[in-house]
This record gives sequence, C-alpha cells and structure tokens, in this order.
Amino acid sequence: MFKTPIFVCVLTLFSTVLTAQERQVELIISGLESPWAIEQIDDQTLIITEKTGHVGLLNLSNKKYKRIATIQESALHGQGGLLDVAVSPFAPNTLYFTYSKHVKVGYETTLAITTLKENKLVNWRNLLITQSNSDTGRHFGSRITFDDNYLFFSVGDRGVRDNGQDLSTHAGTIIRLHPDGRVPDDNPFAGQANAQPEIWSYGHRNPQGLFYDHQDKTLWSIEHGPRGGDEVNLIVKGQNYGWARASHGKEYWGPFSVGEAEELPGMESPKKVYTLSIAPSSLIFYRSKTYPELTGKLIAGALKLTHLNVLSVDEHQNITHEERILSSLNERIRDVLALKNGDILIATDEGNIYRLVP
Repeated sequence: MFKTPIFVCVLTLFSTVLTAQERQVELIISGLESPWAIEQIDDQTLIITEKTGHVGLLNLSNKKYKRIATIQESALHGQGGLLDVAVSPFAPNTLYFTYSKHVKVGYETTLAITTLKENKLVNWRNLLITQSNSDTGRHFGSRITFDDNYLFFSVGDRGVRDNGQDLSTHAGTIIRLHPDGRVPDDNPFAGQANAQPEIWSYGHRNPQGLFYDHQDKTLWSIEHGPRGGDEVNLIVKGQNYGWARASHGKEYWGPFSVGEAEELPGMESPKKVYTLSIAPSSLIFYRSKTYPELTGKLIAGALKLTHLNVLSVDEHQNITHEERILSSLNERIRDVLALKNGDILIATDEGNIYRLVP
C-alpha cells in the first residue's frame, strides 16, 4: 500500500514577509513536491500530502518537515496523484485520504482510511474505489469533509461530460458515507436500480473544494467549470447540479456555449458563477476571529488567477460580495486551512506553505 521513506526531508526556511494587496503572508516552508492538502493533527503538527505520493508531518514549532510514507497505490497521472487528507472527527488518530488509483483500463478516484501511530501510517485500507473509471488524466476531484455523522467527498467527471448526468457512475458526484465506508440507508439513490448508492448529489464537473459549515449546517462546494463556468454551489440531498446539460461556460476552442442552457428546470443553480474562470482548488467557511474581516465568509484558493477568493454570504446563503486578495503573490493556491487558533494557512503548487498575517 505504502512505504516509509528512509530519509528525513528538512526544507529551507524563510522568515521574510511578502506584501500582497495590503495583506501579508509569512513563508513557513518551501521545497515540497506539489503540496495538495494540509491538515492539522494537533496544535504543533500538520500532515501534508504531496501530489507525487509522499505524506509528511510539519512541526510548526521548529519548522521541520519529515516524510513518513509514500503511497505506492497513488498514480501520478495528469491531474491525479495523492490528493486530499482529512482528520476524522469520529475516531482518534484516524485519517482519510483520496488519491487516483490505476486499475486495469484506467484510473479511479479512491477513498482510503488509515491510523497515525507513532508518526507512521498503519492499517491502510481502501474504503471505496469509486466506479468513475477513465483513461484521461482529468477531473479526479477530490476533497473530504464531515458533518456531525457522515463523511462526504467529491469526484470529478473524469473528463467525460456524459458522466455528469449518469447515476450509474460515481464520476461527477459528491458522495456520502458512514465513517467506516458503509452506505447510509437514507442516501437519495440507495436501492435505486442503475444508480450508485453512495451518491449524495450529481451533475458536477470537477469539485475540488468541499466544506461543511457546522454553524449553519450547510454543505458548500466549489468546482471547475469550462471556460467562464466555475461555480460555487450549496449542496442539497439528491439534487442535480446540471453538468453538462446546464453550464454557464464556453468551449475552450471557441465562443460557443456548453450544454443546452445556462440553467434548466429541475436543476440546482449555482450560488455564484465566475464568468472569467479562476480555477478554484479548495474551500473553507471561516468562523474564527483572528481575521475579523474574514469571519463568516467563504474563502477559496484560485489556481489560474492566483489569489484567495473571499465571498460574503447572507443569512439566506446568497453570495453578496467578492474580494480577491494575495494576487501579487502570483502562486497557484492549492489548499486553504484554518487552524484551531484561527490562523489561515495556504499551500501552493510552487511547493510553499504560507501563513496569512492578521
């Protein structure tokens, strides 16, 4: 499943502070291989996935990084590789990972569970190898989040547009499971013929941001659309989010609309559309007070337009205002994390981890 590296990776540290659109970021560490996800283990420790397959621990006190495993099953293929990591709120020392797995004729987005014990990953096992197979290297998803009882994770359409409206595949969906991988009996398509019972919502293109807000009990996603069609969606049980029949985007090869219309009856409309695509990568709902001006707002990373996207949300879950910060940093922001103390960290494709200075 994975192997433990025989080396310790201690990366170069910097104490410089960079100014970016009246905001400052402190560079914590650099030199990672495409860090895809960062997650907090305890007050002093982060766990980090590198797209190339490495898993490491970062000590926030001494800024040292140690690789603890390499996931051999993880296939680095196009947009695929080792993807998200999440700490279970249901069981101590339990972690979930998503990654792209090579199968006989293609690649599947896969959810795995493991235990962190004495800085090692033990008892690794796959909970769900999705039925989302494609030989393309596109649109794997995938983020993990939790409500009070269940695990959710996202799967992209795998570069096959028809998958979005096909319930017989996990591609283009958000999935809901019990923490042990069982299918909840009240999932909207459980027991339905020709439908995958794990599906919670469908009609998605490539949702790479997924976050459950415990205060409002709302599930939010942000996804890559085609050109001019990125979306923020409020996820509702069993609903169809339109792809690829409904889309606000254009074809990459010309000024032609994708799908039948921007919106169609019986399909959920996005809460926000980015008519100039930002290429969203991650999403949090910020509830802490360390940055008062960001409290109660959605914050997303942007890849193509290299910034943090800040969205104001009203009491009816409508998005009322957008702000773009850190554009001058000029790095593809891959993940955003709010620490328990309220600090916001970001990981970039350039291999850096930053802290947003209050």
